[in-house]
Amino acid sequence: MGPKLLIVEDDAALRGVLVRSLRAEGFDASAVATGRDLVERAAAAPPDALVIDIGLPDADGRDLCQALRSQGVRAPVLFLTARDALTDRLSGFSAGGDDYVTKPFDIEEVVARLQALLRRAGSEPGLEVSGLQLDPSELTVRSGDSQQSLTPTEFRLLAALAGRVGKATSRRELIGTAWPHGAIVHDNTLDVYIARLRRKLRALPAAPAIATVHGVGYRLE
Repeated sequence: MGPKLLIVEDDAALRGVLVRSLRAEGFDASAVATGRDLVERAAAAPPDALVIDIGLPDADGRDLCQALRSQGVRAPVLFLTARDALTDRLSGFSAGGDDYVTKPFDIEEVVARLQALLRRAGSEPGLEVSGLQLDPSELTVRSGDSQQSLTPTEFRLLAALAGRVGKATSRRELIGTAWPHGAIVHDNTLDVYIARLRRKLRALPAAPAIATVHGVGYRLE
């Protein structure tokens, strides 16, 4: 079976369409109708990704996302929303969501967004390169006997750089990899996160350094 998806959508017809369509695309999809059921199911059997309708009758999907994050559920979250206002999108990201689609939507868009989220979350096996071991399930980087915890954004940035050791990765590519579609990333935001990564790598023995490639981006070397 493919990646395990858990969907919460109160509209029975749409819920059925999502489950059937995502299963046809190779996902192991199941669905519930209420926020309470979502929290119980996700705690009992953590999925690889979640699809959460923001406008549920018994809960706000953003509150559910925050509750799941507080319980240690790190699976990426794709919000379904009828609201496309900038404030709604930003509040979804700040609640711990990773991306969103606005109703009405094409199922092809949902599939593409989920596939991108799973790639960014590191659903592939852990990466080992240049003496670093990156663990996507624990969001850590290890070198020798030392380990540093990373935020999801830091992990995605480091994974992108580690996948091209010795080669420059552009700022645009790094931003597209590390932040969800639609997120507003200010000019200096990437630099701030790179500075954090540099400090964490310096705390690891014999870890590679992140070099600035002027006019392009950054390089792990």
